Amino acid sequence: MKAQGSIVINAKPEKVWPYLVEPEKVLLWSSTYKKFEYVGDQHSGVGTKIYIEEKAGGPLMKINFEINEWEDNKTLSMRMVSGTGVKSYKQNYLLEKVEQGCKLSFMEEVELPMGFIGKFIGFLGEGMSNSTLKKNIQKLKTLVET
Repeated sequence: MKAQGSIVINAKPEKVWPYLVEPEKVLLWSSTYKKFEYVGDQHSGVGTKIYIEEKAGGPLMKINFEINEWEDNKTLSMRMVSGTGVKSYKQNYLLEKVEQGCKLSFMEEVELPMGFIGKFIGFLGEGMSNSTLKKNIQKLKTLVET
């Protein structure tokens, strides 16, 4: 299951970035996240560990992520290293300067367990996942621009 898109935000990348990496700000716009917290002392850069509890249509998922790409005010990528409810989970965010401010491109890729049945359920849920992610990113845009 893949959800992706982009949105232009009337703000510099430096103003958007905290909403991608500061737990209290992430929780303001992500309607599916119930918890977002750093694990350990490292709170930035490649190798940072993040624990997320997410409720996205099914049971509450408890997932440990590791950052595999981090460039301040530009790119953030994380991948699941362990957790419940899904087989794999990746998220990527890219901020690019544009005339109006910045363009935020986002992608999330989720693989459900249960083989063929999981793929079928993922196929059915992809539209809902895209819709939810786009609503969340629109909320992020509104928060940053006000």
